Amino acid sequence: MGKRKEFVGEVISDKMLKTIIVRITRLSKHNKYNRIIKRYNKFKAHDAKNVAKVGDIVRIQETRPLSKEKRFRLVKVVKKAKTPHFELKE
Repeated sequence: MGKRKEFVGEVISDKMLKTIIVRITRLSKHNKYNRIIKRYNKFKAHDAKNVAKVGDIVRIQETRPLSKEKRFRLVKVVKKAKTPHFELKE
């Protein structure tokens, strides 16, 4: 059996219960113009203990399907966000 895929990315949403959305950034070269382009992918990941918050850098790993769109799980929080996330309610 092969190894499971692992990615490191930033948490962009933690509003769901036990689920985070992680944005993975990668650099790729444009075929025609030979410029470096930033590309993004967003993955939903299972966070059983709700430890990851918005702005944290996390490591996620591929796993069996946990729901319709959730195919990753949180391995560990690599770096906590410097400032806590606040929502303004008016």
